[in-house]
Amino acid sequence: MAVRESTPPAPASPGSSAAGSPPGSATKKDFVKEQSTADDDAASFAEHNAGPELKRRLKSRHLQMIAIGGTIGTGLFIGSGSALAKSGPAGVLIGYCFIASIVYSIMMSLGEMATYVPVTGGFTTYAARFVDSSLGFSMSWIYWFSWAITFALELVATGLIIQYWDDSLSIGIFIAIFWVVIFVINLFPVSWYGEAEFWMSSVKVITVLGFLIFGICINAGAGQQGYIGFKYWHEPGAFAPYIVDPSRPVAKWVGFWSVMIQAGFSFQGTELVGIAAGETEDPRRNVPRAIRMTFYRIFLFFIMTVFFIGILIPYDNKDLNNGGYTAAASPFVIAAQLAGVKVLPDIINAVLLTVVLSAANSNVYSGSRVLVSLANDGMAPKWFKLTTKSGVPYIAVIFTSAFGFLGFLNLSPNGSQAFDWLLNISGVAGFIAWSGILIAHLRFMKGLEAHGIPRSKLPYRATWAPYYVYYALFFCILITLTQGFTAFMPWSVEEFFVAYVSLIIFAVMYLGHKLYTLIFHGAAACKPVSAKDMDVTTGSLDLDAEIPDEVEEPTSIWKKIGTGIMG
Repeated sequence: MAVRESTPPAPASPGSSAAGSPPGSATKKDFVKEQSTADDDAASFAEHNAGPELKRRLKSRHLQMIAIGGTIGTGLFIGSGSALAKSGPAGVLIGYCFIASIVYSIMMSLGEMATYVPVTGGFTTYAARFVDSSLGFSMSWIYWFSWAITFALELVATGLIIQYWDDSLSIGIFIAIFWVVIFVINLFPVSWYGEAEFWMSSVKVITVLGFLIFGICINAGAGQQGYIGFKYWHEPGAFAPYIVDPSRPVAKWVGFWSVMIQAGFSFQGTELVGIAAGETEDPRRNVPRAIRMTFYRIFLFFIMTVFFIGILIPYDNKDLNNGGYTAAASPFVIAAQLAGVKVLPDIINAVLLTVVLSAANSNVYSGSRVLVSLANDGMAPKWFKLTTKSGVPYIAVIFTSAFGFLGFLNLSPNGSQAFDWLLNISGVAGFIAWSGILIAHLRFMKGLEAHGIPRSKLPYRATWAPYYVYYALFFCILITLTQGFTAFMPWSVEEFFVAYVSLIIFAVMYLGHKLYTLIFHGAAACKPVSAKDMDVTTGSLDLDAEIPDEVEEPTSIWKKIGTGIMG
């Protein structure tokens, strides 16, 4: 297997060739030679723009499905049920709508940066370049760890899902089998990952659309319950009490806030567009298209699904808190059982298997690309940049995939407790990453202003910036700091550390990197990146280049239908 390692050549600084010559001394021949050299440098730089030998092989349809497929997962198919039990139908709907407004701001901020500077690792690189190297270091490593350990969780989930059909089978069998499957897929060119994600995400999209149609029919009276309407919003009620004494009004507020936190975890994965931008064909056109469609897909797939779950299932249904990763815990199945539909559990369980495999596939892909970004920024060993001839960072893939073996900890009682702690470390990483994206975007706008680059010339601009960015950043930080509030009701030392250990690790990594930088590079290197010193050009697209025309409409009727649904 041929491997290579390279770093993108830095673009020549303006006027560098004539730095030692007096003004007006350059001849026409010298100018032509200088211009030719600059063109060669620009062409070489563009060729390596995606990072160390990675290839731009993700097509528009791949990126479209990565954008929505990264979000639709167990959080929607299973987690939405426990969210309904905690807060009631109105509480869960408001909570998901509120988090959706935050996510859309994050996606627009990411889109503005990723279309102008579409580099490998995306927002993990932006934090270091536009804000502070220590923030980029700590955010990137904890974000990578969240994907690596979640990969192990998804492998465990595959075993639990298959045990729904035959509980005599060991989870370890399926951890091993699907580890090999996901590992092999990620060793193939990135287009294979995109293709696999496209089809697995298509299954998820079709399932959600089918449930929405199913929900309309059942609510209208097609099930054994007859016409439902908003019956469950009146009895047992629109808002559910949680933890606190139900007679106290604050009990319903506690339920609402806990759902916002859970909804945030469900939406995590939308930022995968920023990770994939460095390997996407024509990012100037395809990334904005994926970002623009995010709002509509969030509304259709999340908000509408949560709405129908809330009108089809009473929040006091005992099956909502069933737990586990099988169809028995899915509100989709619970709604079907209440309506008298018997065949749906097996279908949903098969869909859940696809959901989990899709998530596992994304875990390894995104984790490996974050490692490449870290290595490219000098924050990880440089051998993570080694790639195959087809542009796959195979060392980073192997290293990230190896953490999937932690799933075998669940085969022993003591090991499962350790595994739960590891999962809690990764749980808040998404909120930290979101906050980092928003902070980087605020600094990015300052950097553009300092360098005299008008935002009006960018391929994509975030709406209502910077005010919408401040709004999302405030609530991201607030949710991050309060996500473990149940540890105080009543006070529990163990629950406190389980909830906040990730923030403690993040702070230790940030301060540790600051100390390292101070000792080995001096106090000047510890300062945040100033707007005038910010690098807003390396890896950027030519703002004066014309945006290619839209692709021709598909001629096949089936392609037209698919394009309408999938983007």
